[in-house]
Amino acid sequence: MNEDDTLERARAVAERVLDTARRARLTLTTAESCTGGLLASLITDIPGSSSVYLGGWVTYADRIKSARLDIDPKLIETHGAVSETVAKALAENARRLSGADHAVATTGIAGPTGGSHEKPVGLVWIGIAGPNDVRASRHQVDGDRRDNKASFALYALTRLEAALEAAGAP
Repeated sequence: MNEDDTLERARAVAERVLDTARRARLTLTTAESCTGGLLASLITDIPGSSSVYLGGWVTYADRIKSARLDIDPKLIETHGAVSETVAKALAENARRLSGADHAVATTGIAGPTGGSHEKPVGLVWIGIAGPNDVRASRHQVDGDRRDNKASFALYALTRLEAALEAAGAP
């Protein structure tokens, strides 16, 4: 699937997420690294998103993750910025700092460089924090940088949609 198709799918999921959150009177926030603000853009492209979306952070550099979202530098040093632990911490801290009901976070390697055998290009961790739990899921894609970012955003919105449904949102 190409970037345009993926973004169209992501827009459709974003609309469903916002509709679900509106009906359930829930608020949302984002903490993005590898998506570079794409999640926030997809959400805010939808008219009326301000009734649900509080705002978010783009924390690309590790030091900004620590300074703006209170991520313990030792977590990044121990696990790496692209990890389950950091994805969970990003989501949990974004939720706490914003006061939102749910948060979604992305941390990954969009490419074309920066990957390793353990953490290849196209790897993303999606963190989801809600009132009762924090989860993370690992996804791997194979595309160029723009395709990867679009896929990461689609995965993040899909995981957020599932979390809202699991929480009983109508």
